[in-house]
Amino acid sequence: MNRNVSIRKIRTSIEKKLDEKRFEHSLGVAFTAANLAALYGENPKDAEIAGLLHDCAKCITDDKKISICQKHHIPVSDSELRNPYLLHAKVGGFLAMNKYQITDKNIVNSIIYHTTGRPNMSMLEKIIYVSDFIEPSRKNLANMSEVRKLVYTDIDQALLLILEDTLQYLHATQEEVDPLTQKTFDFYTKQLALKAEEN
Repeated sequence: MNRNVSIRKIRTSIEKKLDEKRFEHSLGVAFTAANLAALYGENPKDAEIAGLLHDCAKCITDDKKISICQKHHIPVSDSELRNPYLLHAKVGGFLAMNKYQITDKNIVNSIIYHTTGRPNMSMLEKIIYVSDFIEPSRKNLANMSEVRKLVYTDIDQALLLILEDTLQYLHATQEEVDPLTQKTFDFYTKQLALKAEEN
């Protein structure tokens, strides 16, 4: 990525684009992600940038999100068309590249997949996905304290627990499950089962 990207300028810009609660959340994700990056051998600056920008499209209207996707040929699934709020991740990835000049594909993917996850995520993608769930201002969701402890010893187990809780919540509230979230859960369930067999 461009090493001269200014974190301060990104912070100033997103503070103007997001409401106060969402901005506070983004700062929390950036802080958490930078710490996890240091622990897991990733670049803390990359993690901080991805954390700051992960929700940069969150406060854009649903109609505008769809319009941006159509204009720039960003694929939109049937599930996303029915639930356009899900598009903030894809639109966020687009804005990271085109508004904030982020050229590192790993950072961009971390933004794009921070809500659904995907099979075989990079370490940075896992860090942003998990940080979005556990950052300090998040209300205590199911298994939050367990995930917050687990993430410092086994990020894959923490990731799987978040995915499991997410799917249970969506099924319980009868909300639509993005197929990619289910695929991600299935992938890491299998990966961790194989890992357990090897041990």
